[in-house]
Amino acid sequence: MHNPLVMNTSSVHGILLAAGAGSRFGGGKLTHMLDGVAIGVRSARNLIAADLKVTAVVRFGSDELSRLLEAEGCVVSECARAEDGMGFSLAHAIGQTPDAAGWVVALADMPRIRSATIRLVMEQLALGALIVAPSYHGERGHPVGLSGRLRNELLALTGDEGARHVVKRHLKDVVMIEVDDPGVLFDIDRREDIA
Repeated sequence: MHNPLVMNTSSVHGILLAAGAGSRFGGGKLTHMLDGVAIGVRSARNLIAADLKVTAVVRFGSDELSRLLEAEGCVVSECARAEDGMGFSLAHAIGQTPDAAGWVVALADMPRIRSATIRLVMEQLALGALIVAPSYHGERGHPVGLSGRLRNELLALTGDEGARHVVKRHLKDVVMIEVDDPGVLFDIDRREDIA
């Protein structure tokens, strides 16, 4: 059940989770080139192309990645507890965006999500959805839209589950959007995934 239009899409912020170690990739995953553009940069550009203000969360010492993302217009924030799991990175990002009425949370190793898909997620948030996710052939993917009404739950996140527990807790409120965008399922874990 949607509320009447509760927010303008301009009050929705993008969060790019870019603080993973990329160990299965062998390191340097987000600065690795994909079609001439660093993987993390390509993921950031998809959010920016959807007219989102983007906060990118990185781990300490990610100087090259930070420089690349700042050059794209992202606000880059280092998370002291990034190595303890994605939950800490997401909670950190939520804390960095106190003026957001909602968030579109994207993973930096998912560089093929179309900006049109991201806009659909934003629109559903603006219409009052609590949680929004795209799906491709019935399989839920990324990015995930989260309403500002979840702020306190998101700030309390820890561990490596990201927002998964929050989504499970509110499963009946998740708005699924079926999209013709295989990028919502495509993530890069290992070098062979690029091929």
